[in-house]
Amino acid sequence: MFDVNGKTIAITGASSGIGLAMASHLVSNGANVIGVARRDEALRKWVENTDGNTAFVTADLSVIAALPDIASEIASPFGDVDILINAAGLNPRKHADDVTFDAWNAAIDINLSAPFFLAQSMVPAMREAGWGRIINFASLQSQRAFENGISYGAAKGGVVQMTRAMAQAWSRDGITANAIAPGFFPTELTAPVFSDPTLAKKNADQTCIGRNGTMQDLEGPVQFLCSDASAYITGQTLYVDGGFTAK
Repeated sequence: MFDVNGKTIAITGASSGIGLAMASHLVSNGANVIGVARRDEALRKWVENTDGNTAFVTADLSVIAALPDIASEIASPFGDVDILINAAGLNPRKHADDVTFDAWNAAIDINLSAPFFLAQSMVPAMREAGWGRIINFASLQSQRAFENGISYGAAKGGVVQMTRAMAQAWSRDGITANAIAPGFFPTELTAPVFSDPTLAKKNADQTCIGRNGTMQDLEGPVQFLCSDASAYITGQTLYVDGGFTAK
């Protein structure tokens, strides 16, 4: 029921953080995984050091007009994609007073526009197959307002509604669309948090469980949403946050 063996999965943001960890986990469970990110060297190193069926596409997802061509390149190594995981993210961490046009647009493009247009490019093949999975990455800031997070929060709030609308548009064709909203996990985006032990502890204390997340905490939820076990779940956002948003 939770099997992903033989599925072809594209994961954006796969050069580091959550994207990299999930790419490695799914490869270890028999999936054909294409990592997508800007950093060619990091992707190449991942492929060279990972056992299993791996490939990579070096691409700047902020170039929205290029996404259909990028989607075609992603389908080259193993054929049409069964599962798209949109894990790439950008958090400018700017106060509302300091947000520029460029910083706002960059956050919206990477966090919201790229996941939609990449999915849109892959849906026809999923529709023809009668089966597909789209997994978007939302955030605590989809629900909570954080200081210095207005552009990121606006984009991630949009991800939740976009996921619902994707489900409404495509789920009758056998394509589910869901989102995962992580709590605090150690990644490049959250480095400023984890580099401050006091702040890291403060965030951990705000959870029901009493700790921040580890990458292993995301493996089960991601694999669940990739698999047939989640066949009747669509349009939902799963908060993997240790109960941070429950309090």
